[in-house]
Amino acid sequence: MIDFIAVGSPLVDTLAQVEDSFIDCVGGAKGGMELLDHPQMVEINERLGDNKVQVAGGSAANTIVGLAKLGFSTTLIGKVNDDEVGNYYIRDSAACGVDTSRVKFSDETPSGQCISLVTPDSERTCRTYLGAASELNPSEIQAKDFEGVRHAHLEGYMLFNRELAIKTLKAAKEAGCVVSIDLASFEVVHANADILTELLKNYVDIVFANEDEAEAFIGEDNPEKALQELGSYCETAVVKIGPKGAWLKRGEEVVFAHAIEADAIDSTGAGDLWASGFLCGLYKNQSLKTCGEYGALLGKTVVEILGARIDDNIWTKLKEDWK
Repeated sequence: MIDFIAVGSPLVDTLAQVEDSFIDCVGGAKGGMELLDHPQMVEINERLGDNKVQVAGGSAANTIVGLAKLGFSTTLIGKVNDDEVGNYYIRDSAACGVDTSRVKFSDETPSGQCISLVTPDSERTCRTYLGAASELNPSEIQAKDFEGVRHAHLEGYMLFNRELAIKTLKAAKEAGCVVSIDLASFEVVHANADILTELLKNYVDIVFANEDEAEAFIGEDNPEKALQELGSYCETAVVKIGPKGAWLKRGEEVVFAHAIEADAIDSTGAGDLWASGFLCGLYKNQSLKTCGEYGALLGKTVVEILGARIDDNIWTKLKEDWK
């Protein structure tokens, strides 16, 4: 039995600390995610020059790496090219303890990359070239991919390919998986407003949202109301409100888990690793509030580094503390 499978876009993250003026140059809203074509990605990379570092990333993949580091058995479905970027991604994921045998390969399209621009306020603005990751075809997803897996975790970015997202959700449920989804960005929520409630109701057991995604979902800035609305469709709902903490709802139970004060330098992976902590607590039969506290500690830890890869010595201590 495999504990977790992640389905999403395998991306190599290019991380750079920039001024707010740089965001103005690349266009689009600060703090969100917008898709690029390959020439646009090349242009921004050229503007950054040497002011950048690369690490393996992708929202669902970050979550699954966290769970692997915490001792759970994990695997991943996504698509890369057999190129330098794709091979780096496979090596890095395997080194983190993630089974990569389900990853599929594109013949021609380059592997996907995400440019993560971090401004002095630690806010992360993403510009993404999906590349090979966008070529994962619904026909490549079958219920057998999820057989013997307890839990399937999806990233909301998959909803940019609705047919693929729906096929994946159906396959995971057919195989008997518990299903969670991270709504990923307010752009995802706005773009899928016409089908999102139906998908949550029919296929999703656990939904994660931040305050921007929650506001986009209900049309107003009211995290507690958004929690109730999301919780009316899913058994478990989470609305994270940044440095304040998170509202959590499971059935009729509602609790608030406070955030942990952090010296934040980069919010990349904060929500992804928060989900790792929460799911870890859930499968260790912890209380709902303790699950939120696990999430808060991982969120605090990852924002104090650049990128989403936490040092192994920290994971070792967490595994010991969270037995």
